[in-house]
Amino acid sequence: SQFLCHLVRKKCAGQLTALGQRSDSYICARKGGTCNLSPCPLYSRIEGTCYKGKAKCCIR
Repeated sequence: SQFLCHLVRKKCAGQLTALGQRSDSYICARKGGTCNLSPCPLYSRIEGTCYKGKAKCCIR
């Protein structure tokens, strides 16, 4: 695997970066939240963002 990465360095570098990062919507869902473009529902709190900052992560 390491040897193949040396042969096709650019492709491997992109894959390693993509594997290490999680989207903000994935993180929100893991916390038990939902992504809302509109304000959070009543009795919910904002716990971060979704869709690259365009929506709010709302958690009850």
